[in-house]
Amino acid sequence: MILSALLTSVGINFGLCLVYFTLYSILRKQPGNADVYAPRLVAEGKLEQRNSFNLERLLPSTSWVKRAWQPSEEELFMRAGLDGVVFIRLILFSLKVVGFAAVLGLCALLPLNYMGSQIAIDISDFANTSLESFSISNVNDGSKKLWVHFGAVYAFTAFVCYLLYVEYSDISSKRLAHYYSSEPKPDQFTVLVRGIPTSSTDSLSGSVEKFFSEFYPSLYLSHYMVYHTTKIRKLISDAEKVCRKIAFLKSTEKDSQRFGRVGFCGLFGAKVDLLEYYEKKLEDLEDNVKMQQSLLTGKEVPAAFVSFKSRLGAAIALQIQQGENPTEWLTERAPEPRDIYWPFFSASFLSRWIGNVVVVVTCVVLTILFFIPVIIVQSLTHLEQLETWFPFLINVLKIAFVSQVITGYLPSLILKMFLHLVPPVMTMLSSIQGYVANSQIEKSACNKMLWFTIWNIFFANALSGSVLYRVNLILEPKEIPTILAVAVPGQATFFITYVVTNGWTNAASELFRTMPLISNFMKRIFFKETGEQIEVPSIPYSSEIPSILLFGLLGITYFYLSPLILRFLLVYYCMAYLIYRHQLLNVYSPKFETGGTFWPIVHNSTVFSLLLMHMIAVGIFGLKKLPLASSLTIPLPIITLLFNSYCRKRFLPVFKGYPAECMIKKDRSDENNPALTDFHEKLMTAYQDPALKPIQFSGRTDGHNAPLLASQA
Repeated sequence: MILSALLTSVGINFGLCLVYFTLYSILRKQPGNADVYAPRLVAEGKLEQRNSFNLERLLPSTSWVKRAWQPSEEELFMRAGLDGVVFIRLILFSLKVVGFAAVLGLCALLPLNYMGSQIAIDISDFANTSLESFSISNVNDGSKKLWVHFGAVYAFTAFVCYLLYVEYSDISSKRLAHYYSSEPKPDQFTVLVRGIPTSSTDSLSGSVEKFFSEFYPSLYLSHYMVYHTTKIRKLISDAEKVCRKIAFLKSTEKDSQRFGRVGFCGLFGAKVDLLEYYEKKLEDLEDNVKMQQSLLTGKEVPAAFVSFKSRLGAAIALQIQQGENPTEWLTERAPEPRDIYWPFFSASFLSRWIGNVVVVVTCVVLTILFFIPVIIVQSLTHLEQLETWFPFLINVLKIAFVSQVITGYLPSLILKMFLHLVPPVMTMLSSIQGYVANSQIEKSACNKMLWFTIWNIFFANALSGSVLYRVNLILEPKEIPTILAVAVPGQATFFITYVVTNGWTNAASELFRTMPLISNFMKRIFFKETGEQIEVPSIPYSSEIPSILLFGLLGITYFYLSPLILRFLLVYYCMAYLIYRHQLLNVYSPKFETGGTFWPIVHNSTVFSLLLMHMIAVGIFGLKKLPLASSLTIPLPIITLLFNSYCRKRFLPVFKGYPAECMIKKDRSDENNPALTDFHEKLMTAYQDPALKPIQFSGRTDGHNAPLLASQA
């Protein structure tokens, strides 16, 4: 790719970002868009609505930047929880890494690369200069200047490892401090028990009561059984849909919309008053839900939430095998009640096992299928291939601007469009693996998305094209550094445009919130106010964290290969830092709290990026005929792995569970807490399935909303 093509891509994306920022700064001031740009503040009643018109509402401003910048980390913690703080710390950590790399790369390495003569450069035609002239490929083979790159690799590795240690230590300390400062929570006193054996004399609930009363007489408090509620959840979902239809009918002033046919697609059957029809249907659904709930007695799932009188009691039950048969009385950590993913409690062990097999196969198939857009993208970066495949486009491709757009902007745009389809699929796949918490699904999807992104965006693009026929050499470990050293530097220009297109524009569109804005606009046109409670979204960690980590991998890998990418990464991380702080404060509301357990994913991904950088360095110094530098780089991955091993033993256990010392201190501090008795009483019903709670969508008051299933203790 030539410099002019890169500048075209940068210009297009800079223009899009400018449009996004300008429109956002105007649209956010309009009262009708409050549900889009500040749904959390609206739900919390903290947004002052100003309906009077003034000229200031039509002028763009940057006041939101100051409001996003000002709050301290403590304020952010109060608003977004520890997970939100860790997410922002990830962006700040990446900014520090890229900032240090930029000092080394842009100030020292980039001038050395450009002053090389390995690639012929025509200074008089600077706009058509190949971007490879700014990369390590332009440094002469065997040049002493390569020792500067060698020293930069060592210095950068030391700095990143130091940052990793400091961040891991600080976040683990914050996790413990968060635990100490927290009020008693149901998940701290509760474990989920699965594989409850059936008994000829006792019900499942009776078996749980008998087992834990016998073996944990001084620690056991109560339990709550899990039921098959799939059908009830479906009925409740139907009732909610009918409620929305009723709300719409009540909001409309058109009589033509109040009357209609209720047959297929509203085309058949007699005309009826739709409002009366749906109100009657809603009452029938409520009665059906009530009946299905009453029929659940004695139809428990072999799973129960067992609560204990202390945190230590729950921890003991969690860590020790309960029964002689290791497949029975299986215990796992109970999630927060609001975090529970209820549908998969009804799944058997076999169905969960089959689900895992299906997920693995689907992920492999999806990875293979994604090679199709990757091949399309790579073909667009080489005009000579397009001219060979589509000779009728030769005259069009000779137009300078067209060729610059096709090679500089279009490939990243196509990849971006395909990549948008992947996160929902990964979340769906994780949801059928038997996880019992939304946070577990989110973390699983995050891991899937991360490795899918690294493989299909980085490796698939880097290894495609001219080196694809040598893919069999990857099976030989000694050839991997050489293959990567040839392939990775050659794709530097593509990844620069990828950062601009998928980094800059995605960050700006995150602020602009295109789809929620369109949805809100359509509702205001076709619907009136229905009094329906606003739904506050939660931040999609499973898609955002992998994206940020991929850009971090590009920065770590290319900082000495092609330092030009660093200036674009710096812009991206600065934008992301401000935008996501703003979104966490005004838009997103946490739906769960994991206590910062996403950080080990960040640590592992960064260590992997360092190892990849070392492997490429070994190969690149060998190709550049500097074998001594190549040999002296080999200890770096070994040192990095030892560092990672130390961090795993020093910090990772804190993220897997809290130590007994913390639990005992918290239990002792609660001994004199008079509110603990009330907490124990609430704990008995804390894990009640929402599908079993009384519902009342209609306005009748005939006792149909009475409690259905008493708590079990």
